[in-house]
Amino acid sequence: MRYLLLFLFLGTAPALWASAETDSLNLSEAEQDAFYLALYQAYLDSVAQTIDYRTDTVLLGEDLAILKVPAGFKYVGPADAEMILTDIWGNPPSSEPSLGMLFPLEGGLNDLGGYGINITYADEGHVADDDAKDIDYDELLESLIEDTAAESEYREEQGYGTVRMVGWGSPPFYDEATKKLHWAMELNFDDMETNTLNYSIRVLGREGYLVLNAIGEMELLPEIKENINGILAGVEFEPGQRYADYRPGVDRLAAYGIGGLIAGKVLLKTGLLASIGIFLLKAWKLVALAVVGLFAGIRKFMGRGE
Repeated sequence: MRYLLLFLFLGTAPALWASAETDSLNLSEAEQDAFYLALYQAYLDSVAQTIDYRTDTVLLGEDLAILKVPAGFKYVGPADAEMILTDIWGNPPSSEPSLGMLFPLEGGLNDLGGYGINITYADEGHVADDDAKDIDYDELLESLIEDTAAESEYREEQGYGTVRMVGWGSPPFYDEATKKLHWAMELNFDDMETNTLNYSIRVLGREGYLVLNAIGEMELLPEIKENINGILAGVEFEPGQRYADYRPGVDRLAAYGIGGLIAGKVLLKTGLLASIGIFLLKAWKLVALAVVGLFAGIRKFMGRGE
């Protein structure tokens, strides 16, 4: 799929093809950055044209849940979502496959300043919410900052760069009536000047929960918060899979409650967050360089037959 998308792009950018080797153009570093960004933007534009979007009601999983695509958004199906996450954003395949993604109606894959909301399902048992009213979120934040620092040391040892939790972008809020939880974290990767926003939504069900993660720059927080109610209202489990359908002693029970869902599960996703966050902020240049390398290789290969 990755190479198919690249070849689709090759046919859409002849001008960039003709000048793909910037080392022969005597460009300054700033001019090279602008060139690579234009090249990568053209690539994203070509890929975006191959994606089918929906704005109606869609079924998530096998009779698991429904999503009424909220006003102002468009939905991308699982296959295209996996392509975006792995081939375009450079993430490794996840153990929790995507159920689709939401993008702003006026943005999408090719909007470098935008964001996407990935949807997955965590089949980890029924999450009891008995502890929700007793959680001290200031104390939880301190614990998260300390745990993220420890995680950062391990990540750096493994060659994945550093991560630092700056604080809540928006403190956790749990709606006991709808069994929906959401919060935002402000993260910093590799001491970059721009921090990354991770807006997390959890919809609790009978034996697991839906995960909706929005990743982007911190400046997008007001826009996401403005749309959060519509997003929350649009996601519901199907009858038989709802929180109230849980059968004590029969169905599986998760090993953690609301506090553990926020603290422990976030840290397990740090690798994915780093990959997406860095992609949005600076990795376009790395991908563009790879595309340029492919151009050069193809040109040399084709030149052999001349």
